[in-house]
Parts: sequence; structure tokens; C-alpha cells
Amino acid sequence: MIKLWMAPAGLHIEPGRVADARELARIHALGFYRGWPVGEFESFLADANSPVYVACDARRRIAGFALIRVVEDEAELLTIAVDPKWRGKRIGQALMRAVFDDLLLTPAKRMFLEVSEENAPAIKLYQREGFASISSRKGYYPKADGSQATALVMARDLG
Repeated sequence: MIKLWMAPAGLHIEPGRVADARELARIHALGFYRGWPVGEFESFLADANSPVYVACDARRRIAGFALIRVVEDEAELLTIAVDPKWRGKRIGQALMRAVFDDLLLTPAKRMFLEVSEENAPAIKLYQREGFASISSRKGYYPKADGSQATALVMARDLG
């Protein structure tokens, strides 16, 4: 079965491939203080329990991606990132909706995520997509200045 979802700005969303690891690591590093190494993305891309969704154009230039993990009846958004030149075009929203659509084919009933309480655009996206804050983790995210940010733990029911 071919998995393909439409996205704004002439893009579409499709499953990630191991060959995408270097580009995903590049985009991730642009959005987070501590980007993940290429090898970590290679491991996720090779694991059927951690699907990756990439937003790309017809020539497969990647604008953003979402990475989830599914364990029994729960799903977790491990990370989502959009290249800065593509931000503000609802790519993140399209990625989240592709994830939700694909999760309908799994036993997952609930989805969780963690987000820095300082990341207002991401929190706004998650709230728009039905997530609510259920707890927090103080000092969870390291920051460039050496301090630490609190993570909000958010969840939403699926289906």
C-alpha cells in the first residue's frame, strides 16, 4: 500500500527512508539546541515501530518531518521539525494530520508528546490538534545558555 498525504505549498507527505537520515538530522539541528545525530535517525528510520513522515516536494526535497513511536495502544510524538524556510506554511499541521490518519491503522488509542513550555508556536499547533497538557517535567530540556526548560507533557485521544 502506498502511503501519501497532501500538504500545503505544493508538498506531499510520505514515509521516511533510511537515506533521509542526514537531511532529517540537518533539519532537526536547525530547530533544537541539541540536534540528534544521523545515526539516531538511521535507527529510527529502520524500525517499523517508529514511523517517520516527511513533507517533501516532487523532487523529494524535504521541508519537514515528524517521528513517532507506537507501543501497543499508545503513540508518542518523539520529534517534529520544519526547515526554517518552510515555517509558517502549515507544514507541521499537515504532518500531524498525516500521523493521525496513519495511526487509525494501528491499535494506538492515545498519543503523547513533550514540548518546551517556551515553544509557543508548537504548543499552539498541538492545542489546535486536540492535545491538552497533563503534566510537566521541570528542567527537562537543556538550553544554549546552560539553563534548563520545563517540558509540558501533552496528550490526546485518537480516533
